[in-house]
Amino acid sequence: MDGVSFRLDVSGLQAALTRLNRLGALEKHELMEGLGRLGQQQTRRRIEVEKTTPAGEAWKPTIEGRGALFVTSTHLWRSIDYAAGETETRWGSGWIAARVHQFGAVIKPVAGQALTFMVGGKQVFAKRVTIPARTYIGLSKANEEQMIRTAERFISMVTQ
Repeated sequence: MDGVSFRLDVSGLQAALTRLNRLGALEKHELMEGLGRLGQQQTRRRIEVEKTTPAGEAWKPTIEGRGALFVTSTHLWRSIDYAAGETETRWGSGWIAARVHQFGAVIKPVAGQALTFMVGGKQVFAKRVTIPARTYIGLSKANEEQMIRTAERFISMVTQ
């Protein structure tokens, strides 16, 4: 052939094409299941061990000076669950008090002039009580990196 030509040798691309074809058969639900389980484990570790927000900030102590109230109970830790689908995974808690811990709340008396409760063995009266947010759901930078590494390892194993 005279002039300039270009020849594409598809045989050199065969390995890449084979890997791409395997990606099409990737069990996405299996990947989402693994990432959901990982998110559940990361959140439970944050509650039980790290005791910080996903941003690494310490939770505000209770009025008794303890760490977060839910750390002394296992209700929240046990309630962390996940659900995986074909294209997404979610984790969190269905426990009724979970939202209060994540976002905080203001409690006001429904009947009567004041709330009454015990703190350190003493009865306390209050017109309202503010419970600060103690964020536990979310991804820290380290969590994000672990998620990415996990997904990359999964895809690498499937496409080999």
